[in-house]
Amino acid sequence: MPLRRPTLFLAPRALALGLWAAVPAPGFAVEAPAVPVPPPLPPERPNELKPPQSPEQKPTPLSEAVKPTPPVRPAELTPPAKEAAPETPKPEIPTPPPTPPDRPPELSGEAALALKVAPPDDTACRTRLKRLGVAFEPLPPIAEGQCTAPLPLKVTKLADDITLPGGATLTCQVAESFARWATEVQVVADRTLKHPLTGLELGGTYVCRGQNHDVDAKLSDHAFAAAVDVMGFAFAGRASIPVKAMPAGSEEADFLASVRSKACGFFRTVLGPGTNAAHANHFHFDDRERNAGHRLCE
Repeated sequence: MPLRRPTLFLAPRALALGLWAAVPAPGFAVEAPAVPVPPPLPPERPNELKPPQSPEQKPTPLSEAVKPTPPVRPAELTPPAKEAAPETPKPEIPTPPPTPPDRPPELSGEAALALKVAPPDDTACRTRLKRLGVAFEPLPPIAEGQCTAPLPLKVTKLADDITLPGGATLTCQVAESFARWATEVQVVADRTLKHPLTGLELGGTYVCRGQNHDVDAKLSDHAFAAAVDVMGFAFAGRASIPVKAMPAGSEEADFLASVRSKACGFFRTVLGPGTNAAHANHFHFDDRERNAGHRLCE
């Protein structure tokens, strides 16, 4: 008995020491065993362990397998076959192609040059002028080369007895716009100057010339009696006001600025002092049509 006791006492200590040696010390990584890439295939099964297989049980390769055919569609679910539409034969183009028909005699040569476009009817416009209190008379058609006005009017007086010394040769449309603008000028004169407007000094209406008196420029609207130049304003009981640059803040400057702004509501083109040197001493008004209804108010 005394000899076996040390043996039982030492065995647990030896086991503990072995386990302690197997645990890796902290701070040291355990190197994992290397795995071959790719991993090895398992060993082939021995023939004596393979079950016997008849020739009929051998799998048929996919390439040699016969794919099953779908069932036949029922007749009641089969749509009727569409009949092919007959092709429309294309017309044959003659060779050579036919020539266009001859131009009618009335549209050829001298007859074509003699054709004239009837001027628009301005009867309704003239009626409106009379209702506005405008005094006017018709003039013969103007045909001076490319300068034309088929139905010009000579306007001598506007509403409220606003006189036009020398008269104004204008189309009815421009004369109506001019007369309506003059009624607005009369309102501004009564409010700003406390004196009524009695007359307008004009620089020109119909004149066969180019724009800005340039012989190489395209024709001005004056060449079609569709423009008017205003040089000054006459009043009862006070001095007239010429169209020119006036001292800022003066009643003359306020009056000119107001009537110029009013004109932009009646004409498509409004030019004056500050636009350029050619319009430094007058207002130019016309009704020239531009793309997209654009107006030039400067």
